[in-house]
Amino acid sequence: MLNETYSFILAISAAAAAGVIGSFALMKRTVLAGDVMSHIAIPGLGLAVIWSINPLIGGGFTLLIGCLIIWHLEKKTELSTEATIGVIFASSVALGALLINSTEELIDALFGGFGNLPTSEFVFGLAASLFVIIAVWMLRNKLIIGLFSPELASATGINVNRLNLWFLLLFGLTILSGLRFLGALLAGSLIIIPAAAARQLTHTIGAFIATSATLSILSVIFGFLISRAYNLELGPIVVVISAAFFALSLLKKKK
Repeated sequence: MLNETYSFILAISAAAAAGVIGSFALMKRTVLAGDVMSHIAIPGLGLAVIWSINPLIGGGFTLLIGCLIIWHLEKKTELSTEATIGVIFASSVALGALLINSTEELIDALFGGFGNLPTSEFVFGLAASLFVIIAVWMLRNKLIIGLFSPELASATGINVNRLNLWFLLLFGLTILSGLRFLGALLAGSLIIIPAAAARQLTHTIGAFIATSATLSILSVIFGFLISRAYNLELGPIVVVISAAFFALSLLKKKK
């Protein structure tokens, strides 16, 4: 029972971070990167299986390397974020499939599932989610200026390249915090879908960010209740609930 409570708290904190980072990713027009970047963790999960280490260590390592490569390619080649992430995505999926030979381990890596939650993973996941939320809050003004006018950001002394690196790292950390219960295949979905629904329902940046985080949290809460009631996998249910919120958001008429 205590383990389940810890799992629930961890999932809620990860959902809040996903909602916050997702709102900025949507404004940057890189929201689909959430789905792609989550796959960058797959080779790390495969290495973790081979070396019998914590999957979060392996996933975190390849996410970090992936973020640095994406940032470097953006800076040196002037390719869009979508293009650079797409190149790494294809390579990551192929490499991950080669490294993970067991079907059961591959399913766990792709779709997640809590099982027994070690205290160390709970503390790390909670700390990572809180760090993302606090960091985005502290950087919010610079991020907004950088989003809408990179020239103005540079003119006001904001290092846009460094800001982009920070955002990519926070993005990767958000995905890592959600890997435990969503898996590599679905972790990006909690960044994409609630943010898209929130955009339909709001008209100001503050309301947009708050609504995105709220819908993400509600998706996890309802997902937990339904998965426990009907003995279903948590990850897919959370994504389906968030998709239902998005479908409902489409009923609102734009003014």
